[in-house]
Amino acid sequence: MKTLKLGLDDINGSLVALEGVSGIGYDEIATLELTDGSKRTGRVVAIEADRVVLQIFEGTNGLSLDNTKTEFMGKPMCLPLSAEILGRTFNGAGRPIDGFGEVFPEKYSDINSLPINPVSRVYPRNYIRTGISTIDCLMTLIRGQKLPIFSGNGLDHNKLAVQIVRQARIAEGENKDFCIVFAAMGVKNDVAEYFRRCFEENGSIMRVAMFLNLANDPIIERILTPRCALTAAEYLAFEKNMHVLVVLTDMTSYAEALREISSSKGEIPGRKGYPGYLYSDLASIYERAGVIEGASGSVTQLPILSMPNDDITHPIPDLTGYITEGQIVLDRGLSNAGIYPPISVLPSLSRLMKDGIGEGYTRADHSSCSNQLFAAYAKVQDAISLASVIGEDELSPVDKKYLHFGRMFDKYFVSQSANENRSIEETLDLGWALLSLLPKSELDRVDEAMLNAMYDPAKAERFV
Repeated sequence: MKTLKLGLDDINGSLVALEGVSGIGYDEIATLELTDGSKRTGRVVAIEADRVVLQIFEGTNGLSLDNTKTEFMGKPMCLPLSAEILGRTFNGAGRPIDGFGEVFPEKYSDINSLPINPVSRVYPRNYIRTGISTIDCLMTLIRGQKLPIFSGNGLDHNKLAVQIVRQARIAEGENKDFCIVFAAMGVKNDVAEYFRRCFEENGSIMRVAMFLNLANDPIIERILTPRCALTAAEYLAFEKNMHVLVVLTDMTSYAEALREISSSKGEIPGRKGYPGYLYSDLASIYERAGVIEGASGSVTQLPILSMPNDDITHPIPDLTGYITEGQIVLDRGLSNAGIYPPISVLPSLSRLMKDGIGEGYTRADHSSCSNQLFAAYAKVQDAISLASVIGEDELSPVDKKYLHFGRMFDKYFVSQSANENRSIEETLDLGWALLSLLPKSELDRVDEAMLNAMYDPAKAERFV
């Protein structure tokens, strides 16, 4: 039921307040019509008795207390949905900006969605191949998982996001059911153009639905962007039975927008000025990933966030780590050394990979190869620490082999071209070839039969 109110009672930044209204719901959408006939859209962000606070998408310039007529629409913001959203580009509020006109909807869905019933969730299995060895072998992305990328300002997370969108695949023969929803928040115009151009040039644009919120777009739109993207993903996954990978970049911009809106509402700040409900707000986004009983599709999330000052204990990565199922950490030291993608192996993990790899999914030796690579690379760090104290020349022959293994691992396994798309077989074969640089007795995370089958010093000769 629509409610009409003449005039405003208060204007504060992008917020307006109206008093004496009733029957209004939180997140309800309102249309503000000015005396010159122009219209603006707002969303209810606070309710106190009969006082309602609206956040205006287009800003409050030109508004006064008596030149406005506000109509409450009686419903939250809804997104028009159909299969034709693939290949289209939208702004952060879900409006087309690619010049191809409006979407002809099959339905409208509330962008806030409904929580997935825990009882109806199906445990995620099977994987999404990214073509990037470190991710596919050591921190495998499982369908229905939420696996964030922790980056830093100036690191190549945008380049990595483009590569993942271009190369991501599910098992052979299923690609017709795979698509990507890409959402960028608070990005500059040149970065948005970079994403758009890359997707068009490599031909992946037709399986991508893009939601772009620019740095000069309204703050409130930045709050809507991930919700619009996930609404589109849920529709494609659970009604069109597609496997959907959702890439969200940069969640730090989202959290900072949330902090700004919270401050303008006069709410009591929590850690580093972020609202006390940051955890539950992030959870309302991240928990919209998964597999639901009765649906053959899935929603997989790959949120990217840049850690302020590379601080992994900052509230945004800290709370994200509590909610999600692992993390991929980018390292500035590797980036400065010219290694791309600069993925730091030891602090990265995927908590669900053990049940989505192996025989029937990737390859029977995947788990053994992954475990041994982690163990060997950990010993590399010990050898580096020891060498810094006593000098490399004083190391034992085994420690020197670990140092050599570490250098070759960074050069050939971690590092790969932005256009290099490795199959899971190529990645695992490369891992075993690198492990063959070490004495057989050092490979203690692999059973004897597997070790005899995969250990081959001849394959390691190209790394010597």
